[in-house]
Amino acid sequence: MFGGSLGILAVTVRTGFCGVLMLKRTTAILLLMLSGVSPADDVQRRTANDGQLILEDIPQIPPTLSQALGRYQNIRSARFAGWSQDSRNIFIKTRFGPVSQIHRVNMPGGARFQLTFDEEPVGSVLKQPGGSLLALTRDRDGDEFDQVYLLNADNGLISLLSDGHALNNRMAWDRQGKRLAYRSTRRNGRSNDIWIQSTKPGSPAKLLLKTEDGALWKPIDFNRSGRKLLIQQFLSVVDSRIYVMDLPDGELKLLAGDAENPSSNIATGFDRNDTGVLFVTNQRKGAAEVARVKLDDVTEIEYVASNTDWDITQSALSPDRRRGAFISNEGGISRVYLFDPERLNFKRVEKIPAGLVTGLIFSPDSQQLGMTLSSASNPNDAFVLSLGRRPISAGKLVRWTYSEVGGLDTRKFSNPMAIKFPVALEGQDSVLPIPAFVYLPPGKGPFPVIIHIHGGPENQFRPGFNSEFQMWIDHLNVAVIAPNVRGSLGYGSSFIAMDDRYNRENAIKDIGALLDWIALQPRLDKDRVAVFGASYGGYMALSSAVHYGDRLRAAVDRVGISNFVTFLENTQDYRRDLRRIEYGDERDPDMRAFLERISPLNNVDRINIPLLVVQGKNDPIVPMSESEQLVNALRTRDQTVWYMNALNEGHGYEKKENRDLYQQVSVLFLRKYLLGD
Repeated sequence: MFGGSLGILAVTVRTGFCGVLMLKRTTAILLLMLSGVSPADDVQRRTANDGQLILEDIPQIPPTLSQALGRYQNIRSARFAGWSQDSRNIFIKTRFGPVSQIHRVNMPGGARFQLTFDEEPVGSVLKQPGGSLLALTRDRDGDEFDQVYLLNADNGLISLLSDGHALNNRMAWDRQGKRLAYRSTRRNGRSNDIWIQSTKPGSPAKLLLKTEDGALWKPIDFNRSGRKLLIQQFLSVVDSRIYVMDLPDGELKLLAGDAENPSSNIATGFDRNDTGVLFVTNQRKGAAEVARVKLDDVTEIEYVASNTDWDITQSALSPDRRRGAFISNEGGISRVYLFDPERLNFKRVEKIPAGLVTGLIFSPDSQQLGMTLSSASNPNDAFVLSLGRRPISAGKLVRWTYSEVGGLDTRKFSNPMAIKFPVALEGQDSVLPIPAFVYLPPGKGPFPVIIHIHGGPENQFRPGFNSEFQMWIDHLNVAVIAPNVRGSLGYGSSFIAMDDRYNRENAIKDIGALLDWIALQPRLDKDRVAVFGASYGGYMALSSAVHYGDRLRAAVDRVGISNFVTFLENTQDYRRDLRRIEYGDERDPDMRAFLERISPLNNVDRINIPLLVVQGKNDPIVPMSESEQLVNALRTRDQTVWYMNALNEGHGYEKKENRDLYQQVSVLFLRKYLLGD
């Protein structure tokens, strides 16, 4: 609970205090020094959540506000995470306490039995073939230096497998469940190498693949004998390649992808006979398709005979390799298909309702398919699809979890409308349609507008369950618009590349075109618009404030990039080269000058609207320095800026108490500066 009598320790950092307040002042300054922020005489500071959250120039949260938002903040969800070895029970990730942990569910609608107990959330989960172990990852305080653990699902015992220091994740079991391969930066902190380790206590990790190119490398699948390993190389969203490696020290053989003709190639696994590999590729027509390539003849690729131009977002194979499944992204809606890995024919599963589907996992007996399903009015929950005798036949879809929704009537939640607004292409007579989703409150309006811009930049906003949107709509009576600006996934490879390097500000022009579209809508209030974004979306929000501040009321920047040069110089070593491909190489003088010119920090004199800046101290992706330098520059100009920094978070607020307060602060900020309350 937060605000006023709700437990926040308020501290004003000024001279002249004494006694107990002097002690509180010293404590606050020490916390601020730990966070990298130096105190200033005219900044109002306080701490919350046992001193882990620092708030600067942010008013106290009224108790009535925290109470009003409480139901939205207590909505739960459940994500499908795996199967028991007998294929009768499932594992899910859900939150009963502050963060998500692993639970076992023994029947549809059954109780959730918690298996992991830690202050940090569980990341990836991967079931051991033929055994009771679960390989899982988690970091500390959001630093994203994942460690690999082994959990015995029978007795709850958990042990650390990885080194405890470097980044370790992206796991793959061998078919016998005796060895685990994973990506690790332990060799030098920079390279994304592949290591392998036995699950026997005390067994050392062995380096399988030493990499030096800065790309993301990860293991995907072992063949039946365990003598071959399928490996994924990811250079960018439009350039990824697949290799096979003979173990323990064989050379890499390229199966799919080409440096001279870049394409996306995402490995799924070996086929039933270990003579070929199934993967998802856009080599043929731009949209991602399921395909197969033979190990002994990589010149010929066979395709699943798909008649759709939509991208495939996930592909999975059953343990016996007789079945396959994939998810297509059709205008933001997920469609699930079963396919035959041998005959390469497919059939859509009609029983699955419209929404977003993720996390396809076949049961160990290959007779069931687990998944996570959500929609605009239903949070993520675990579902199981029974399968027929034929590889592409499906039975009944059963819901296994029913997540709590805080007593809210989700049937009254706003359902998004898919729209497209035009943006003029520079130097051309044509226009480009930009897709977006619009959420409206009931009534005629005109409603104030929050423009929500996704991160990535190669992400895509899709209309799944979003309790924060519904909170804004119900509590603030605003419309929410989520555009997929140039550079977003889901609309073809050419659309993804439209914002690369020197085209970076093309995406900002899309926000200007959206503001033009808003001005023409009678149900929207063009004079009350705010922009909101996280990570790369935070840069978009800041840049929108630079270019369109005269048409905006306020902006919210969560862990956003304020200067591309300092971002590239300070982000973690293991991801720097990947980001240079997208944004440009700051070591090149011309590119460096361009990045400096477009960075919001160097245009701060053009930002004249109030800002809320949200940061996590341990963020390895967009370092805390990106927010600090922006906040300091705004304060130098006496610009209104609220700043909050969590000392125990990274590139997102994972702990419930921090996330709750962040949401309360953002609502208070929008109520004051967007609505004018």
